[in-house]
Amino acid sequence: MSRLVTASTLALVLVLCPRPAWPEMEQQDRQRLLAHLDMTEAWLVSELAGLSPEQLRFRMTPDTWHILDVVEHLAIAEPQYWKQLQDSLTQPVTSEAMQATDAGILWYGIDRTQRNRTGEARVPKGRYEDVAPPLAEFRKLRAAMRDYASTTKDDLRPRRLIEGNMSVYQWFLMISTHSQRHILQIREIKAHPKFPKK
Repeated sequence: MSRLVTASTLALVLVLCPRPAWPEMEQQDRQRLLAHLDMTEAWLVSELAGLSPEQLRFRMTPDTWHILDVVEHLAIAEPQYWKQLQDSLTQPVTSEAMQATDAGILWYGIDRTQRNRTGEARVPKGRYEDVAPPLAEFRKLRAAMRDYASTTKDDLRPRRLIEGNMSVYQWFLMISTHSQRHILQIREIKAHPKFPKK
């Protein structure tokens, strides 16, 4: 009798509980995204550790960004990219194939041979005297991103980015690879022969 009650209860739960319209994010996708977000945050913190004001403001040429500019750019750009991701979650699920590939997005974070100027809304304006405030803003948003990536029940792959040729999942990954590009930019600045010594 108890087995019959248990089976009946289970059947009732399955009937009454609505199934999600689309499966959740695959665990492998979740783990890859979290690993990349963690990697780029830790890497940025490591690259900035112990830099002097002179080092933070060193320019390789008069018209290039210094390290403080780069971190300010990240503090400006990531909230804009995050809002675009959130806005795109309202997009309906689609079976249409995306033009972008995960490999291409990961390569974007590594290959700095192709460089484009950022939009005016993301250009650093010299708002900060020290690197701590923009880094704190960056890390606060990263914590929110990580929390969402860890807990969301949404599958982000079958939703298209608004005004984009990629899925919302790929855009999320691109936010992290974008910061990776700028971490490599910081490394280039630090490797310059005239970079100030401590």
